[in-house]
Amino acid sequence: MSPESAILAALAVPVIGALAIAACDRRPDLRETATLATSVILLACVASLLRPVLDGARPEVALVEMLPGIALAFRVEPLGMSFALLASALWIVNSLYSIGYMRGNGEKHQTRFYVCFALALASTMGIAFSANLLTLFVFYEALTLITYPLVTHHGDDEARQGGRTYLGLLLGTSILFLLPAIALTWAIAGTLDFVPGGILRSGLSNAAIGGLLALYVFGIGKAALMPVHRWLPAAMVAPTPVSALLHAVAVVKAGVFSLVKVIVYVFGVDQIAGLKSVDWLPFVSGFTIIAASIIALRSDNLKRRLAYSTVSQLSYVVLSVSLLTPLSVAGAALHIVAHAFGKITLFFAAGAIYTASHKTEVSQLDGIGRRMPWTMAAFAIGALSMIGLPPTAGFVSKWFILSGAMAAANWVAVAVIAASTLLNAGYFLPIVYRAFFREGDDRAHGEAPATMVAALALTALATIAFFFMSDIPVALARRLAGA
Repeated sequence: MSPESAILAALAVPVIGALAIAACDRRPDLRETATLATSVILLACVASLLRPVLDGARPEVALVEMLPGIALAFRVEPLGMSFALLASALWIVNSLYSIGYMRGNGEKHQTRFYVCFALALASTMGIAFSANLLTLFVFYEALTLITYPLVTHHGDDEARQGGRTYLGLLLGTSILFLLPAIALTWAIAGTLDFVPGGILRSGLSNAAIGGLLALYVFGIGKAALMPVHRWLPAAMVAPTPVSALLHAVAVVKAGVFSLVKVIVYVFGVDQIAGLKSVDWLPFVSGFTIIAASIIALRSDNLKRRLAYSTVSQLSYVVLSVSLLTPLSVAGAALHIVAHAFGKITLFFAAGAIYTASHKTEVSQLDGIGRRMPWTMAAFAIGALSMIGLPPTAGFVSKWFILSGAMAAANWVAVAVIAASTLLNAGYFLPIVYRAFFREGDDRAHGEAPATMVAALALTALATIAFFFMSDIPVALARRLAGA
C-alpha cells in the first residue's frame, strides 16, 4: 500500500467499521468483533506510514476543493504521525475495555456507542493528518458533534445538562474565536497550509500577532485552558470508556495537538520567539496548571479529580510549546503521548472500581487495593506517571519540558512545574495509600470483568514501557522541533 493510499484508508476504515457495527446491531458478539477488527486494521494503516515519515517523507493527498484555493487535504508530518499512532493504538485497548464495561454495567444503546466511537476515530485521523487550517477545522468540529451522543449516553437530566455545557462551550469557542482566527490568517498570509517555519511573514505588528494567537488559544476550546475548561468536568457524566476517549484518546488530545500544530506551522517558533506580545501564554497556562491542581486536590469524587488533573496536565503541553525552544516543543509533543498512557490507565481503573464496587468517591476507597489488586496497582502506575516519576512515561516528557524551561531561562515555568509536581503527588498518592494501607469494609467483591482488567494492565505496562522504549516518540518529537 502506498503512503497516499494508507492516508485514505486511515480515514475510511473507521467509517466502514461504523457501518459494519451498525449492521450487527442484533448480534452483540459480532458487533464487538467488528469493533476490534476495525481498530486493528486502522492501526495497521497508520503504522505503515511511520517509516516513511521517520525517513523524511511527508506523504500528502488532496480530495476536493472546499473553497477557491483551499482543498480538503491531508499531509503526514511528525506531530500528526505521533497523534494518529497514539489514537489508533489506544482505540484497540479502549474497545477491549468497553466490551467489559458496557456489558458489566448493562448499558443501553451499545450499538450507538460503538458506532459513534468509530466515527470519532475517523474525525481524529482527519485532525491528525490535516494539511491546512480549514481541513483541521472541519474535522475538529466533526469530532465535537460526533462525541455529543457519547457524552449524553445515559439520557438523564444530568447527562443532558453536561452535554449542553460540552456542546455550548466547544462550538461557542470555535465560532467566536477559532473561525475568525482562520479567516484572519487567510487574509494576512493568503494561505492556510501548515508550513514548517510558519506562514505569517507579512510584517505583522507585535500586538497583532499576540491578538491572533489569543484567538487561536481560546478558540481551540478542547485544549481546556481556563476559563474555557468547564466542558471537560461537565462531560464526566458520560460512561467511563467515553471519559477515556475524551481525556486520553481523542478529544482533549485533539485540542492540544491543534494548538501545538498552529504555533509550529502557522506562527513558526523562530518567528515569534522573543516577542513580548506572546509572553502572556506561559502565565495563562501556568495559572491553569496550578488552579486545576488545587481543585483536583479538594475533589472527593474520583472522576472529577481525574478531570481536573487532565485540565492541569493539558496545560503542561501549552506551557511547554509556549516556551518556544526546541527542547520545550519536543516536550510538548512527548507529553501528549505520555499523558495519554497514564490518564487512560487512571480512567480505566476508575471505571473498574465503579463496575466492581459502585464506589465513586475517593473517601470510599479505603482497603480496596486488597480486593482489587490489579486495578489499584495499575492506578498507582498511572498516578506515578502523572506526578512525573520514573520509571513511567510522565518522567520522560516532564524531563524534556523542564529542560526546555531551563534552556529558555524561564524560572516562572520551572517553579510552576515544581509546584504542580508536589500538588500532583498531593492528590494522587493519598488514593494509593487509602487503597493499600487503610482498613476498609469487608463486603465481598473482586476485580471487574476480565477484559477491563486486561485493558488497564496493558495500558499500565505501556506507561512503564514508554520509559524504557521511547525512541520512536522521541524521534518524532525531535523532528517536529528540529532539535
